[in-house]
Amino acid sequence: MDSRQLNAFIAVFEERNITAAAQRLHLSQPALSGTIKSLESLLGAQLFERQARGVSVTDAARILYPQARRLVAQTESLTRQFRQDARVAELRIGIEGEIAGAHIRAFVARARQAVPTLQLHLLEGCAGDARLATEDERCEDELFLPLWNDPYAIASPVGAPADVAPDWIVCPDHPSHQRLLPYYGAAANTPAAQAASLRLALELAGAGVGACIAPRSLVDQQGGVVARALDGLALSRRVGLCYAAQALDTPALALLAEQLSDAIRA
Repeated sequence: MDSRQLNAFIAVFEERNITAAAQRLHLSQPALSGTIKSLESLLGAQLFERQARGVSVTDAARILYPQARRLVAQTESLTRQFRQDARVAELRIGIEGEIAGAHIRAFVARARQAVPTLQLHLLEGCAGDARLATEDERCEDELFLPLWNDPYAIASPVGAPADVAPDWIVCPDHPSHQRLLPYYGAAANTPAAQAASLRLALELAGAGVGACIAPRSLVDQQGGVVARALDGLALSRRVGLCYAAQALDTPALALLAEQLSDAIRA
């Protein structure tokens, strides 16, 4: 579905007359009729019924009309912004605390590639038009666009023997804790230390206190630890973009989400 089809539909819906709509769009009647037929074929629904004078609209057309108006308005707004000033495609992105630097850099690169004139404003935490976060941090009313699958790994202090059961550093309040209990076994009852976040657990591991289990992206950027595979337990998290449905009224976010989704499907 493209803007040409939507504009044709809107004109016919508002004019209730093919001839008047064709004149309004500076098209021939056959060309306009063909565009409407292609849209109906795409949707699998009849939008108009011909009458002796003009056309009548169907229930499907009444449902489509407000959505079509919104989509066209967003497209026109985005076009105006880009024509007025290449820098006005601004987007504010909040970065949650346990997103690795590698993912932040990769997101910025992908966003700028998807929308070359995008001007990003990165913010701390739950703020902005959208957030770079894990799926666990998605609010109930938010949409989630996954960008990466981030496997968990064991972070052991440098020099710790690999053949000796580690002293575990645990994060009881973290969403992953319950899933990790079978891996910890009885050692979960007597941990070497506890931490409020995965980042803090990794700092403890880097200081030699014990080993912890954390996403590989965070382990790789922590000093003082070595990464080992999490044998026998397939655990990972998804990192992506969280945003409210109404945030898509922001043209820059709507375009970015569309381009990133297309790239994922490709």
